[in-house]
Amino acid sequence: MNRTGIGGAVAIVTGAGQGIGAAVTRALVELGATVAAVDRNSEQVEAVAAELGDQVRAFQADVADAAAAAEVVEQAEAELGPVEVLANVAGVLQVGTVQEITDEDWQRTFAVNTTGVFNFSRAVAERMIPRKRGSIVTVSSNAAGVPRHGMAAYAASKAAATMFTKSLGLELAEHGIRCNVVAPGSTDTDMQRGMWADERGAERVIAGSPEAFKVGIPLRKLATPEDIADAVVFLASEQAKHITMHDLYVDGGATLRA
Repeated sequence: MNRTGIGGAVAIVTGAGQGIGAAVTRALVELGATVAAVDRNSEQVEAVAAELGDQVRAFQADVADAAAAAEVVEQAEAELGPVEVLANVAGVLQVGTVQEITDEDWQRTFAVNTTGVFNFSRAVAERMIPRKRGSIVTVSSNAAGVPRHGMAAYAASKAAATMFTKSLGLELAEHGIRCNVVAPGSTDTDMQRGMWADERGAERVIAGSPEAFKVGIPLRKLATPEDIADAVVFLASEQAKHITMHDLYVDGGATLRA
């Protein structure tokens, strides 16, 4: 019995070339989905597709490009079938204080983290509405709900993506389409490791940083990409069929959020 409703479905995953996006792609394939894996880095996304076989088709595209997003959705529907799941995972991180962030840093952060979510969600929603079904899940961040020192651009872009997804969920609810958010905390990815000064980076993240007003992780470990993928797949699945506009924090308790 397919309780998830994922088996046989067609999904689009952005940022599928590495980290959380690759983990979401693998999780969907394991449940029997066919995935259009999208990434700006063609080599990485093609490697994921080669690893997972015929159930994955690689697409090279920049999520910030509205025309490219529309083209990917059109091709995916033509070649793979009606898209029932969209996972917005593509994201970039620019660390620095507001005084250090350049105009280009700010614009690129929002172009990917916010406009990219808009581009793919709009293109997919247009096709889901007549069919009266579908699920959109946006991978945001716990930084969208908790201020982070030196991460203003990232936090603001993720907060915008979160509220966009919830607002879209309200608009699409009458059509039977669900829109939800997964908000990871510190996750063991290249993005996370890029912020570490040395091999003790994970230890410091888990312990917290009082000077940066950041608490540690109560579960005493980083998330894995698979931890986040499990949450994405759950919200995309029929097991979450009465859940929409929800913001699921997957951060080991790091935000002390009720």
